[in-house]
Order: sequence, then C-alpha cells, then structure tokens
Amino acid sequence: MKRTATAAWSGGLKDGTGTVSLQSGVLSNSRYGFQSRFEDGPGTNPEELIAAAHAGCFTMALSLQLEEAGYKAESLKTDAVVTLEKLASGFEITKVHLNLVAKVPGIGKDVFDKAVDGAKVGCPVSKLLKAEISLTSKLE
Repeated sequence: MKRTATAAWSGGLKDGTGTVSLQSGVLSNSRYGFQSRFEDGPGTNPEELIAAAHAGCFTMALSLQLEEAGYKAESLKTDAVVTLEKLASGFEITKVHLNLVAKVPGIGKDVFDKAVDGAKVGCPVSKLLKAEISLTSKLE
C-alpha cells in the first residue's frame, strides 16, 4: 500500500508560499508558509500534519489492541502535540506528546494500560519517528 502527498513552493523562505495536497483530496492545494509554520498565520504546516497522522495512527492502533483483548471502545480521543525546536544542528522535531481520553466499558486499568503501551509502540507512525514520544492517558 502506498499513499501520496504533493507539496509545491515558490519564493524564498519567509516571503514564499506553498500548497500541500493529499491523494485522498481531503487537502487540496492547502496553503502553508513561514507564517503558518513559525508564527500564527493562516494555513497548515508539516508539524501539524505529523501531529494529525500520529494521533490518527495511534488511536486506530489502540482500537485494534483493545479489540484483540476482547474490548470495544465507546470513544477514544487523542490529541498530539509535536515540538519543533531549533538546535545547534538546525530545526528538529524533538518530541511528540499524545494525550488520550478513552471510554472502554468493562476494561480494567492493567488491560487498558497494556493496550495503550502496545498501540504507542506498534503504531506505524510511532515507528517512523525518532523523536521522544510521551503519552498520558485517562480512562473514563
């Protein structure tokens, strides 16, 4: 299975503009640029897209882990925070923090924690990232 995305850019770093499009069409020529990446300007940015990918991947992986343990989630909501830092070697994504709130009827904390840990390690996006990945979870 392969998925594609396209980025286009014109101009310099600070005055240029770009667009990103996804194979699915969910994003089509969506604007990004210096302001949307390093300030509070309109548009998206690579870190936001990575956060969305990681939150989605982890949450689906957790659904699988729960199902394999014999449980079905009533709801799973994961927020992902990607940290971009300027280091001596240049900019680097250094951390991703996942924050999960889950409703899983009948599950015990030990089984839940095992499923969460399995999803954190097993999610393909987690495997891709070399950044530190932290996680907090709340079972309602």
